[in-house]
Amino acid sequence: MSELSFMEKLLDGAEIEWVELGEVVDFSKGKSLPKARIVEGGENKCIHYGELFTQYPAIISEVKSRTNQSLDDSVLSMANDVLMPTSDVTPNGLATASCLSEAGVILGGDILVIRGGVIDGKYLSHFIRKSKSKIMQMVKGSTVYHIYAKDLGKLLIPIPCPDNPEKSLEIQAEIVRILDAFTAMTAELTAELNLRKQQYNHYRDQLLSFEEGGVEWKTLGEVLKMRAGHHISASKIMPNASNEYAHPCFGGNGIRGFVENKSHDGNHLLIGRQGALCGNVKRINGKFYATEHAVVVTNSDEIDIDWAFHMLTVMNLNQYASQSAQPGLAVGKLQGLKIPLPSLAKQKRTAYILDKFDALTNSITEGLPREIELRQKQYEYYRDLLLSFPKENTLKPDNGAAA
Repeated sequence: MSELSFMEKLLDGAEIEWVELGEVVDFSKGKSLPKARIVEGGENKCIHYGELFTQYPAIISEVKSRTNQSLDDSVLSMANDVLMPTSDVTPNGLATASCLSEAGVILGGDILVIRGGVIDGKYLSHFIRKSKSKIMQMVKGSTVYHIYAKDLGKLLIPIPCPDNPEKSLEIQAEIVRILDAFTAMTAELTAELNLRKQQYNHYRDQLLSFEEGGVEWKTLGEVLKMRAGHHISASKIMPNASNEYAHPCFGGNGIRGFVENKSHDGNHLLIGRQGALCGNVKRINGKFYATEHAVVVTNSDEIDIDWAFHMLTVMNLNQYASQSAQPGLAVGKLQGLKIPLPSLAKQKRTAYILDKFDALTNSITEGLPREIELRQKQYEYYRDLLLSFPKENTLKPDNGAAA
């Protein structure tokens, strides 16, 4: 079935009216809910505005936080409410919307509450997320960013079958049902990924746990060559690769860009040695440039490079960073840390097993993360399809403001 015939069947001849959101919903705001009042095992359910960025999808199926704050001194949710954060230090999360089907939940300050009888809340939350580019144009501020109801109310939203509210809600509910099927698949895969990560961490810790006397232990400096990289001017680092600037340049927290000349070639590890994330470990194979903010690690004949990667990762090197405004790792301190050395054959076998787990859980091109990415793209494709609507059935022209 073609996309057009699918939409025609779904609409069944119903017309579409694009209306300003403020014409069909009411806006209100939550009330102050200090984080200190959010306690485990609290008597009442609550949502702090910050959770809308990080914890909740388009449909809130379970409220996770609790508080002992009084219901009488709070703003409470109603079924079918749509919630949006109204402020943040970055603008990107302000086009996030979540539908809450549960009444009686305490809503914190900086939460915009959207209620409308002719719009299904789930339908609206999906549409707001689809309309991110338009909503971002409404964001105001420089240090702290805000989205205001008076601006959001001008967003055009499509209402199918506007003269028949019951039929309109049926069509909206069917669109939601289709989209929810995709989000449910993504949620299941994400839950499985989390379980796989727990499984990976469990087996990694078992495989890399050794007692003194069980195997030989040596310092990192005895089995690994560890040297800081070289300074390079920022003007010599290009943001994109080219024929002239073909070598990736790594700093303390990952790739910084591309440079003309390499500093190293081969199979190495990089340890970040500067900043809050110092101690992170990466595997690098090929020609690259390492700045002075990274430690380049080369293995000896006694240790497998992949085994060393897993061991250094599980050692949590960040704990050895200096406690200063700009945390750093001293190469000399790293060289004095001890590492177990089973036989080289066992190192290679263990590293092979851990690499398989790692690929399944962390690789963007293999395993579950790749599957989750594909399901998310599939959801976004059908969301855009189902919430765009054929323009020939439109009662009020879109004028390009809806998506």
